[in-house]
Amino acid sequence: MEGARHEPLLEGRNLKRFYDGRVVVDVESIEVRTGEVLALLGPNGAGKSTLVRVLAALEAPDHGKVVYIGREVERDDRELRRAAAAVLQRPYLWRGTVAQNVEFGLKTRRVPADERRARVRAALETMDIADLEDAPVDGLSGGEAQRVALARALAVEPEILFLDEPTADLDVTVRRRLLADLERIVRHAAPAIVLITHDPGEAFALADRVAVMEEGRIVQTGTPADIFEAPATEFVASFTGAEFMLNGVVEAVEEGTMMVRLDSGQLLEAAGECEAGAAVRVGYRPEDVVIAPPASPATSARNRFDAKLARLHPQGGLVRLRLESDGLNLEAVITRHSLEDLDLKIGTKVVALIKVTALHVFPV
Repeated sequence: MEGARHEPLLEGRNLKRFYDGRVVVDVESIEVRTGEVLALLGPNGAGKSTLVRVLAALEAPDHGKVVYIGREVERDDRELRRAAAAVLQRPYLWRGTVAQNVEFGLKTRRVPADERRARVRAALETMDIADLEDAPVDGLSGGEAQRVALARALAVEPEILFLDEPTADLDVTVRRRLLADLERIVRHAAPAIVLITHDPGEAFALADRVAVMEEGRIVQTGTPADIFEAPATEFVASFTGAEFMLNGVVEAVEEGTMMVRLDSGQLLEAAGECEAGAAVRVGYRPEDVVIAPPASPATSARNRFDAKLARLHPQGGLVRLRLESDGLNLEAVITRHSLEDLDLKIGTKVVALIKVTALHVFPV
């Protein structure tokens, strides 16, 4: 949200949480700022949900503190609980109609009846389920139930909205529609939003800042562009799409670029400044590998490999390719149209091109 003033609304400082003697959360610092969407991104078991439960005062940390508007909070802090709303991966709906569920939080906050009706109606319309107002919740589909849970959260006009994997349990079509609606409404839903997700695409689409979690720790925080273009660790690179790693040794370093001799013998030029002689891992995303005919003219890509197409694997509108180049295996993703235009078949000779900035190098 460019131009917005980002003030810390909720903070976690030196947080630790243990389950059965095992460290589940070990976070030195985290800020939830006014005017932005913060995504907690990581695989299952990374500690995302536990961290949110601590931040939301649903669980007390074993060490450290949570600060809400400059004041340290305790578990079940009444002021923070009233200021926050949550939408879970598997929403719990009470018996009754859709409208009664959406109205629940307003009743507990003793909002007058006329205002309750207006806010319920507005929330239902925002989530495009106004026609379900009088429907019993036990007949709803999974996508409809999730929309009711979102409407219920929006109706109380929270200061902080926690979204815990809101699309994870939905089928592909329903998930796509709900994600599109979240993109439309999320920045108007609350002054601050915390999104928990294991999906980098979801985090990058919705968040202003992303905090990547690994084994209970935050290993990198930054804008989606920061995380995608300059991953701080091999884990971050791999988790956000640099799914293939090549082993090598740095031969030379000059003006922010390195020459890396791969174990397969090829020489790569990559951005970064690891020391000469260092063993490294080089990560790349298959969509950053450009395929061209062997006689194609020179391009700005400094890494050029003569290769042979070894395998084709269709994936909907895309095709994944396995390329072999003198002992080096590369993976690439192209569109079906590109496959046809290049007339690619098993055994076809091609050139694989990779830009220096598309490679991510990490010390072993």
